[in-house]
Amino acid sequence: MAKILGLGGVFIRCKDTKAYTAWWKTHMGVDITEWNSIEWKSDGKAFTMVSPFKQDSDYFAPSNEKFMMNLRVDDVPAMIEKARSGGAEIIGEISDEGYGAFGWFIDPEGIKIELWQDKS
Repeated sequence: MAKILGLGGVFIRCKDTKAYTAWWKTHMGVDITEWNSIEWKSDGKAFTMVSPFKQDSDYFAPSNEKFMMNLRVDDVPAMIEKARSGGAEIIGEISDEGYGAFGWFIDPEGIKIELWQDKS
């Protein structure tokens, strides 16, 4: 039986695709592929989801984009500092929800990024 195996990617319209991926490489330490995409290999603990929000939700604020990205990380405070040093707008304080820590920033294209550090 055919089934979906997981999220294959998030596709983003950008003013300058090279500058956008360069920011992520320089400030967030990601690798850029020959296709100018950002990819992560599974560490065996990958968790992906698609979660709809009501159109009037303020969870994406202050971004006006129709989507945001949630990235699983191993150290939310350190990743927030990397984003800050790259000029990203940091949103709120790091939040510990018991099951995980969360932090947020706005990337160079105005997209809200949620960082999640799983505590399990």
